[in-house]
Amino acid sequence: MDTLTNFKVFFSFILLLVGIASAQLSSTFYSTSCPKALSTIKSAVDSAVSSEARMGASLLRLHFHDCFVNGCDASVLLDDTASFTGEKTAAPNANSLRGFDVIDTIKSQLETLCPKVFSCADILAVAARDSVVALGGPSWTVQLGRRDSTTASLSAANANIPAPTLNLSALITAFSNKGFNAKELVALSGSHTIGQARCTTFRTRLYNEANIDSSFATSLKAKCPSSGGDANLSPLDVTTPNTFDNAYFKNLKSQKGLLHSDQQLFSGGSTDSQVNAYSSNPGSFSTDFANAMVKMGNLSPLTGTNGQIRTDCKKVN
Repeated sequence: MDTLTNFKVFFSFILLLVGIASAQLSSTFYSTSCPKALSTIKSAVDSAVSSEARMGASLLRLHFHDCFVNGCDASVLLDDTASFTGEKTAAPNANSLRGFDVIDTIKSQLETLCPKVFSCADILAVAARDSVVALGGPSWTVQLGRRDSTTASLSAANANIPAPTLNLSALITAFSNKGFNAKELVALSGSHTIGQARCTTFRTRLYNEANIDSSFATSLKAKCPSSGGDANLSPLDVTTPNTFDNAYFKNLKSQKGLLHSDQQLFSGGSTDSQVNAYSSNPGSFSTDFANAMVKMGNLSPLTGTNGQIRTDCKKVN
């Protein structure tokens, strides 16, 4: 073999290694190995959301809280073990994250269809999309091929999931740390057009902040007293709580953001103009939200031979 041929072989080998290291997700990843998977997930999500509309927001939130902690690897689903404390008891998740039973049901169905093939991380990504669609929101093509982590991190969950108490600059920093700009922060925050929050997450805003509509505040105080009732729920979008639309942004303009972090997006700061844009143009919100969800789903996925395909989403194989 001459020197040039040697170099070509070596260069091809390097390219192969680089390709493996940066394996790309694909919308057709399971088209041969588990062709009925996507329709199976959609049916399960549609059923869960029709039984309880709030479940759509809960499933969407599971995907968020997974991806913001060491990437989209289903670490959020792991129960504690002797070797690590999982993420379920982290401050943003404890007594708050829900929908685990729906994910378990889907996983069980997929294990029957195609054992050890479809990852828990991909179930979370698809269920989030299907939940938004089930509540009237936009669809997007979910990229697939993620694998599941073999560990989880309580400390990373506490450090990386944005808190409802954050001010605008801290929100911008938290999202920037994950590669999102301020426009994408506002778009993704629009997920609060569905779902509910516990009294404990908005009590301080309710009783201490001035930039809140007075009649809105009065109605909230009936459900969220100054002490007690921590788990009492109120909708994040008081206008259309079970419909994925742009009412969230209109509410912010009327000072009817439920969480402190919500109202911060429209409080005389740099994101006011984006809130204005989405409140008047639902189509641009839908498009930007869908694109931001695809981007979020690409946060540090495990691919190739990294991680594993868990047969039970709650525990490592």
